[in-house]
Amino acid sequence: MAEIIFRTQGVTKVYNTGDVKVFALDGVDLELYKSELTVLLGPSGSGKSTLLNILGGLDHATGGRVWFDNTELTNMSDRELTKYRRDHVGFVFQFYNLVPSLTARENVQLVTDVAPDPMPADEALGLVGLGKRMDHFPSEMSGGEQQRVAIARAIAKRPQILLCDEPTGALDSTTGVQVLEVLRDINDRFGTTTVVITHNAEIQRMAHRVIFFQDGKISETRVNETRVAPSEIVW
Repeated sequence: MAEIIFRTQGVTKVYNTGDVKVFALDGVDLELYKSELTVLLGPSGSGKSTLLNILGGLDHATGGRVWFDNTELTNMSDRELTKYRRDHVGFVFQFYNLVPSLTARENVQLVTDVAPDPMPADEALGLVGLGKRMDHFPSEMSGGEQQRVAIARAIAKRPQILLCDEPTGALDSTTGVQVLEVLRDINDRFGTTTVVITHNAEIQRMAHRVIFFQDGKISETRVNETRVAPSEIVW
């Protein structure tokens, strides 16, 4: 049986708007498995990003419990969650969040300078196909190249988990496929547990597992017996 890397039990996230309670998550029970590439699919406001932020230690759940690899995250302090993120989690967001005054190499080194066991920035950039572009600034790069720098920055700390929130959302189809190919290669090569949030239903075809969200709840979970390569995805 596959090893469970994340588990949630009855997780809720509630926002109070005046006298109204808005449930971003409403009793989510979830298991994510080591070395799998999982896609979270659903409309805007369905709870996908909220869950990702809780799994990544960027936010606290209102109720329920969350475990990472048998360690409970639920009641960790902000300091403890910062250490958890530093040591275990890599993030990739829709917008690249690169420092414009730093080269690609220097942007990656922001992470390698604080991670406990990082790979060299040059190696991380080589893995995403930017070995010849590492001394260029973000303004000298295409959107796809900037996103690959962001992925290199995320993987340079050798994370157990890679959490990706709409990583192709700002990209055209050709560039988006290139980014998906990098994410799949990292998952295949290193066994990095990878979670990808998307609105694009086609992207589910490259995943090991697909989890569908609706109104703060999981509506369906599906295992892909046959995965396709990113190049076969119809944008």
